[in-house]
Amino acid sequence: MSFSFFYKIKRFIPRSIQIGLRRIRAKQKVASYSDVWPILESANNRPAGFPDWPDGKKFAFVLMHDVEHAAGQAKVAKLSALEKERGFRSSFNFVPERYKQDYDLHKALKADGFEIGVHGLNHDGTLFSSKDIFKGRAPKINQYLKDWDADGFCSPSSFHNLSWMHDLDINYESSTFDTDPFEPQSDGVETIYPFWVENPDDKGKGFVELPYTLPQDHLLYIILQEKSPDIWKRKLDWIAENGGMALVITHPDYMNFGQSPMALEEYPVEIYSDFLDYARKTYGDDYWHANPCEVAEFLKNSIQDLVHA
Repeated sequence: MSFSFFYKIKRFIPRSIQIGLRRIRAKQKVASYSDVWPILESANNRPAGFPDWPDGKKFAFVLMHDVEHAAGQAKVAKLSALEKERGFRSSFNFVPERYKQDYDLHKALKADGFEIGVHGLNHDGTLFSSKDIFKGRAPKINQYLKDWDADGFCSPSSFHNLSWMHDLDINYESSTFDTDPFEPQSDGVETIYPFWVENPDDKGKGFVELPYTLPQDHLLYIILQEKSPDIWKRKLDWIAENGGMALVITHPDYMNFGQSPMALEEYPVEIYSDFLDYARKTYGDDYWHANPCEVAEFLKNSIQDLVHA
């Protein structure tokens, strides 16, 4: 079944049935993929010439959030306050044409040191279904990037084609992963390091790819129904040991802040806050905590320094 066909029929399948079927299939996969997920041992190979992290830090720690619906947007203020309370900052990626944007929220996030990114265009699953469709939507995406003063793009459902993304006016992109056999497009980049994607038609131009390296929350807590942040902690420990980039993408849509009964696609926000507390207490002096735009700028400058050395 093609992705485009699936998205055409998806709206006719009750969400509870979709989730139930995905849970059965994913749990069947866990054992068979244990040698490549959540840790792919070979992904720790440090690229030749990769620079040391700033200030002598051992690894990078990056937080991102994809805001899927208006209901998720309504939780952003609570989530950003939770992070700020613990000394963290993150990037929030909004879907421009799926729900009405709260531009006062955008402004408040930026004023507090958070970052804004663009998450697709309308989240209909067809952005990468053909090159013509992608090129047709790219100008609109670029306009939102400009209007929001955003540096980065994150594709819905982690669909990606890095060669097409040169049509976007971005400094970084984050739609790939080191390893994630549960994604519909499951071709992992097999590295826990960010990397440069050069534009073959314009040498010296390009963008930084920031693969997510910790499993996404929807998979862990909605599909696999995990009850703790133990898998996140285990993967974080491994990345810290190997000096890579720990980048996690979560969704406020799926977090329950205790003000209503738990819905089908929600998990307690305490799982996320427990993970942040673990990271801070265990590695607070060892990680470089940065927003995605800062990691992209760091790597881009390092590459230019090597070229001009």
